[in-house]
Amino acid sequence: MKNCAIVGINWGDEGKGRMVDLLTQDYDVVVRYQGGGNAGHTVVNERGKFALHLLPSGIFREGVVNILGNGVAMDCENLWVEMQDVMSKDVALTPENLKISDRCSLLLPWHRDLDALEEDRLAGKKYGSTKQGIAPFYSDKYQKKTVMAGELLHPEYLRSHLADILEWKNLTLDRVYGAKTYTMDEIMAWIGEFGEKIKPYICDTGAFLRQAQQDGKRILVEAQLGALRDLDYGIYPYTTSSNSIAAYAPVGSGLPSARIDEVVGVVKAYSSCVGEGPFTCEWFGAEAEALREAGGEYGAKTGRPRRVGPIDLVATRYGVETQAATNIALTKLDVLSYMDKIPLCVRYEIDGVETDRFPFPALLPQAKPVVEYMDGWKCDISGITEWDKLPAAARRYVEYVEQAIGCRIGYVSVGPERDSIILR
Repeated sequence: MKNCAIVGINWGDEGKGRMVDLLTQDYDVVVRYQGGGNAGHTVVNERGKFALHLLPSGIFREGVVNILGNGVAMDCENLWVEMQDVMSKDVALTPENLKISDRCSLLLPWHRDLDALEEDRLAGKKYGSTKQGIAPFYSDKYQKKTVMAGELLHPEYLRSHLADILEWKNLTLDRVYGAKTYTMDEIMAWIGEFGEKIKPYICDTGAFLRQAQQDGKRILVEAQLGALRDLDYGIYPYTTSSNSIAAYAPVGSGLPSARIDEVVGVVKAYSSCVGEGPFTCEWFGAEAEALREAGGEYGAKTGRPRRVGPIDLVATRYGVETQAATNIALTKLDVLSYMDKIPLCVRYEIDGVETDRFPFPALLPQAKPVVEYMDGWKCDISGITEWDKLPAAARRYVEYVEQAIGCRIGYVSVGPERDSIILR
């Protein structure tokens, strides 16, 4: 394979970061193609444990070029804080191994303000935003009311453009929300503090990627969140504000001519979810707390306890179809080792009728899980790296999931470390 996408199959939080970190040993370029700093990819390697929010997960591999594509919500402040954290742990970040598309739009301070203001206004009907400004940012982008990262290289144009946007944005802050407005000096001070820091990394990444393609370089593209949070195909309106599906990768990466040869979909051995919205297989109480503790299910960005439950085969099959996955990485199988019986949500019941098809979002609140159980294995599998050495019950679980979702499971993760992986 030449080009590969690593994407989430469910609600996000599937363990994509550890798979990107693992597979980048076979790639020359890693591109993040959508989303912003509102979710995290956790990577564990010899340097420690990292929660990445904007940086591509290939940043720890020497010789790999990492790109933030034009589809990304570029928050200079959060990116610089993240870069400092990574560099403090002896990871080199230079314009040679980290490149930012000049066509990224900048997420500005008022986007975070508007995100919080709108969530407060919605109150009991809130979307569960992390309040990182993502929805207001993408709204502005599609209204053509953002500035591009490349404008940092053209300060006179930037200032003139910002002045026009500032006037419009202050009208929204003041008249809609009665909130604090911004002055040009405040915004230029923010850009001076954080935009200047990332300016050396900004370039024409489209030209770089086209040359890489001509040179036969192997390109890996990385998504944030999962299929069920995709703006068009997810559990709308409880989605993110961009397209997290692999089909968007060529556009958001800056290489629309790219052909994606393999799509590795990442699925947890159980279900987890951060944020609001329907979550059919959700557990509550002591049962949920035991699974949450076993899996360390707390948001990488917010620290919020994740909602958890058994693997949802209805949602996972839909995610596989939406992502056009060609291979599956099943993560955190080791977490289930404490269970006597392993639960699986195999169908939904809606209005007394069982279905194995994922329903239209308006029907999801009515869906009830139909759960079946398989035997557990009740032993520690975290040190196993060969398929045949897994307990028979664990192998049967993987094979059942594989058949149910209609896609080969080529990777089975039994721990967060790079080498805690079984290749099938």
